[in-house]
Amino acid sequence: MSQTMRRLDPLLIRSVDLLFALGLLIVLAIPMGVIALMIRAEDRGPALFVQRRVGKGGRAFEILKFRTMRVNPVSGSGRVEGSGPAALAEARSRFQTTTANDPRITRIGGPLRAMHLDELPQVINVLAGHMSVVGVRPDTPAQEADYAPAYWIERHSLRPGITGPAQLYNVSSLDERTRLERLWLRDPTFRAYIHAVVGTVGKVLRRSGV
Repeated sequence: MSQTMRRLDPLLIRSVDLLFALGLLIVLAIPMGVIALMIRAEDRGPALFVQRRVGKGGRAFEILKFRTMRVNPVSGSGRVEGSGPAALAEARSRFQTTTANDPRITRIGGPLRAMHLDELPQVINVLAGHMSVVGVRPDTPAQEADYAPAYWIERHSLRPGITGPAQLYNVSSLDERTRLERLWLRDPTFRAYIHAVVGTVGKVLRRSGV
């Protein structure tokens, strides 16, 4: 690929980010509204789940998701209070990630998570410039404890994504996920971006039976 095309890739990716996110927001506004009402009807809690995540350049932002778990489950916020290794270790020990059969998941939350529809509100994060459609999934500040220091910095060299290589290939192990993430971080081409978008859409449609 020519150097000119490589220089254009970030501009193309951001342009498609905006078009894709805006298009989804317009097309899915009514279905998203229905999902929000169903979530509220189940337990009268908020429709959205808001959590601090780490974005490009290590800057924190608030990620948006449809809430799929009971209100105020005991899982820790993922925030790090204070500084230094001890504060990070304590925050990580309090933070609990979600498993497929987690009893905290609500009745409607299960299907939303299975089809990744809980991620739809993140189109707003994309429009706000916090995220891209494609990139490494953003982690909480507490999850810095899971990574080598150099890679924690590297994985925030680009905007995090709604979907990414690890999600496309159903990778769960940290080593394999890191390997796939590095392929994207070190060569974020427009071609790889489109491949991830098309692959993710196909995956969601297959899971929904379309």
